[in-house]
Amino acid sequence: MVAASVVALVLVALGVLSTVLRRRTGQAHLLVAGVLELLLVVQLVLVAVALVGGERPPETATFLAYLVSVVLVPVAGVLWSRTEPTRWAGSVVAVAGLVVAVMVWRLLQLWEATGG
Repeated sequence: MVAASVVALVLVALGVLSTVLRRRTGQAHLLVAGVLELLLVVQLVLVAVALVGGERPPETATFLAYLVSVVLVPVAGVLWSRTEPTRWAGSVVAVAGLVVAVMVWRLLQLWEATGG
């Protein structure tokens, strides 16, 4: 979870930097987003193994919605930024990274909730 959050924040920094410099997204953005996506898929697999093993968060439906959604956000952000012809493409990537960082910590809160 910490690694995904750190990489997501690096993506935010890259996005903000490219916006400030009035540049489109480039290979660095794609690389960091790819690493982030890899970490999120690994997280998804580890959680799936835990769920099959019998562990369940109190709010399972909400948790699963966050788990699936968080994997889609970097992909959507990169695809959107690649089609954005202006300098705001970096902002799209930055928002996607920020959303992932928040969602990862929300997943942790949901997983660790005691339910009572």
